[in-house]
Amino acid sequence: MSEEKRELRAVTVERTTSRQYRATSTETGASIEFGQGEGLLSPVELLLAAIAGCSSIDVDVATTRRSEPETFKVEAAGYKVTEDGASRMKDISMSFDLKFPDTEEGRKAAGMVDRIIKLSHDKYCTVSRTVELGTPVTSTRVDN
Repeated sequence: MSEEKRELRAVTVERTTSRQYRATSTETGASIEFGQGEGLLSPVELLLAAIAGCSSIDVDVATTRRSEPETFKVEAAGYKVTEDGASRMKDISMSFDLKFPDTEEGRKAAGMVDRIIKLSHDKYCTVSRTVELGTPVTSTRVDN
């Protein structure tokens, strides 16, 4: 059996105004505004961004050792479905639009992309692996 290495990750979400929130990393203090309203990502869009962002980092780190991309866009999309009154996402997919310079190093970087996307999906991207494999989520109330 393999050894499990555990590293706690946490965010705090605070309401800033009606239907608007700020998530702050307890580790770094970085934050992002989200919610309902103009210019805000919804929680579902944040989930898609997290999936695309996680794999984007994997692909970016590996390929830019060879060459800087001319184009680097990743789209994550899926369907929000409601069954018996309960909502969830279904059929989430990502599409990678990457272009590298027509140089020896650019061609090497481009040649790595499919392998790195697969490795990200199968091994490295914590976010998409968690979504695919499923993990329990518990909720508790803090008494003040």
